[in-house]
Amino acid sequence: MERYTVRTEKEISIKKMLLIAGIIFAAFNLRPAITSVGPLIGYIREDLGISNGVAGLLTTIPLIVFAVLSPLAPKFASRYGNETAIFAGLVVLLAGMIIRTFGAMIGLLLGTVLIGVGIAIGNVLLPGIVKERFPDKIGLMTSVYSTAMGMLAGIASGLAIPLSEGLKFGWKNALLFWTMFVILAICLWFPLISGKQRSAKPPTVHISNGFLLRSPLAWQVTFFMGLQSFLFYSMVAWLPEILQADGLSASTAGWMLFLVQIAGLPATFAAPALSDKYADQRRIVAVLGAIYLAGLVGLLYGGPLLLIVFWIILIGIGQGASIGLVLALFGLRTRSSEQASALSGMAQSIGYLLAAFGPILIGVLYDKTHSWVVPILLFIAVCVMMIIA
Repeated sequence: MERYTVRTEKEISIKKMLLIAGIIFAAFNLRPAITSVGPLIGYIREDLGISNGVAGLLTTIPLIVFAVLSPLAPKFASRYGNETAIFAGLVVLLAGMIIRTFGAMIGLLLGTVLIGVGIAIGNVLLPGIVKERFPDKIGLMTSVYSTAMGMLAGIASGLAIPLSEGLKFGWKNALLFWTMFVILAICLWFPLISGKQRSAKPPTVHISNGFLLRSPLAWQVTFFMGLQSFLFYSMVAWLPEILQADGLSASTAGWMLFLVQIAGLPATFAAPALSDKYADQRRIVAVLGAIYLAGLVGLLYGGPLLLIVFWIILIGIGQGASIGLVLALFGLRTRSSEQASALSGMAQSIGYLLAAFGPILIGVLYDKTHSWVVPILLFIAVCVMMIIA
């Protein structure tokens, strides 16, 4: 009996470590397929002969897919298990990343849609898995996986130009490079979907969309999610172009997008951990909002390279803290994994629908004004609305 107990404890420990590794690697793949596009968008636009508005679709399409699929992901997970759903999402993501590099515009758009499907599943279900498997460590586990997500997102931005131009990969192979992390994640999740590894079904308490739609708290989380996503994905799509207009090279501008995400990693880790310690997170939002605003106002005025780096770091801190905090709120504002997944689904569905207007709207504004002043002023206005939410 004692040997059996020891062996069982070891098996549980191994399973938990495998699950943690799976969560981290799944998080690794929730952003690079999108963030690697921003620095390359000029090359893609020239190669395919498309406008800035159409180029903005490459970031907007996944957000629309997020909005459509986010409410459906918890239902899929309820039927087949969280682990199976995550595994399926990773397989679809891999297929999308491969298809995106074939068939000119058709392949580019179809692959981008599939990428959105794969990422949407992970976006919605990871908070529920954390709530279910680590109920006493929601803040810490959210810090870990949101930091992992931000880390590879930043690296993908920074390496986009060196891979494409420095190593002569071209923009297609530079985008394909990140499939290796998806393959690793798939290998980690495969053992988790076999036999008894499947997640238990969520509690039977029914959380209807109508209930969430009547909840002021759910709407506050939703608007915070949508507005921070509007800023994040608009920056991912257009920050390199904004900085190139200030005189930076394409390579330097790509590294600035890398910096904005790497600078935010400590804040991404700290915000969920701090939010777990306080019942009221408004002070955290006030501080991160002030830092975010200072960076955006600085971006409007530009300056020498050293000063631009300072503004980028401030934006990164605000951005990183925002995403870390909103992911933690899905667990902190709910009582069960089902509620966490339902709130995550609502916030990401409506929130990403709001965010979807960002990249294409910024592209259209630039096409109309031939200046980045109006788009940056819009960033500042959205940041103020995020703080209010």
